[in-house]
Amino acid sequence: MKNLKPGACLLAACLGLTFQSQAAEPHTACGAPQLSTCPQPVDKNLPDVKDMLTWNQQDRVVGFRNDFRSYPGDVFRHGKSTPLTYASRDLSSAVYRIHGQQYHLQDYVRRNNVTGMMVIKDGKVAWEYFGEGNNKTTLWTSRSVGKSVVSTLVGIALKEGVIASLDDKVVKYNPEVRGTAWQDVTLRQLLQHTSGVSWDENYQDPKSDFARLTQCEAGKETYDCVRQLIITPQRKAYARPGKVWSYSSGGAWLLGDTLEKATGMPLAQYLQEKIWQPYGMANDGVWHSYQQGQHDVGAHGFNATLEDWGRFGLFVLNNGQLPDGKKLLPDNWVKEAGRWNQAKNSVSAAHPEGTYGFEWWNNSVPANAGDVAPKEGLLQQDTLWALGIFGQVIVVNQKEDLVIVQWSAWPKAEPSFSAQPLEASLMFNAIANTLQNN
Repeated sequence: MKNLKPGACLLAACLGLTFQSQAAEPHTACGAPQLSTCPQPVDKNLPDVKDMLTWNQQDRVVGFRNDFRSYPGDVFRHGKSTPLTYASRDLSSAVYRIHGQQYHLQDYVRRNNVTGMMVIKDGKVAWEYFGEGNNKTTLWTSRSVGKSVVSTLVGIALKEGVIASLDDKVVKYNPEVRGTAWQDVTLRQLLQHTSGVSWDENYQDPKSDFARLTQCEAGKETYDCVRQLIITPQRKAYARPGKVWSYSSGGAWLLGDTLEKATGMPLAQYLQEKIWQPYGMANDGVWHSYQQGQHDVGAHGFNATLEDWGRFGLFVLNNGQLPDGKKLLPDNWVKEAGRWNQAKNSVSAAHPEGTYGFEWWNNSVPANAGDVAPKEGLLQQDTLWALGIFGQVIVVNQKEDLVIVQWSAWPKAEPSFSAQPLEASLMFNAIANTLQNN
């Protein structure tokens, strides 16, 4: 798919007609021939993925909504859809203050390059927004929001008994790590990013491990390239497992790879069978694949529509309970996923309670933030944040029965916390407060 020359979508596909898998040919123009409908818009000129970390703003928008065309991918198909209920709410009074200035929701959208956003309160869509030509059919890429999807799939595997315990060592399910720095790391430590194995996540350094991973993805033989990068015997440990927190897309890739070996199927297939079809998602999605039909990347690469991002948030909010009442996640899984680990570097002056759980973030307004409002609010406690570089977000708060999802094209992959991440925590706090009061 890397070398496809995108063209116009055929009329039947653009009208949303569904084709069986054996009639997939009409969708080759979309770059994912097994999709049942053709996502819009179909951009003709796609930016080079090897430059992903340095794309300009327009390239970023086009690239993120065409991730499924730019890389090989595995489709996870929807079944019978469970419709979302819409009940619009007035959010005009949702305001936040930062750096001496006050901003409304429309200001937030503009300032933060938001290209899609949905607020779901009490199971109903309260507010929805699309920008930059995106619409209900657009597939937007998750970046590291995909880590939180993988974390949830690990919970399902644990409930099913495919994984016996989170305290099992990775080597039990993935013998390839034997003899490497990963061999004494547990699944729990991969989930918490406390492996103690070195990994440079720097998005600005073209020689960092993460930058090298993106170059593997832009080339051929991706699985072998990434595997050699991450589980090479030359990679060293810098701390005992469980003692130090350090964000690691390398460890997240290994978690996904290990889950696939435990379940015997790629992530896209496991997602389709366990969540996508049983929960009633409305659209097909695509997962970035390193070996099509065999291996999907556990660190990112989940592509889906805005409403299905929202449905995934609802699945987590409802503790993995399906419409028929069957519960897929272990008891207390969501609570455990948001139990912030106390390892060194996870605890800080900003978040003395801890920063990171089971591949979910604590992005509450920092305790040491000054001249901001609303600092005290409904999203300060027990809120799970799935975060991806350049501003991809899923927020889940069970107490407030609230899910917020966001697509963005921030100018920087990982801005200073005094910029976009702080504005998100303030804006979402203001939205939660407003919804309770009107």
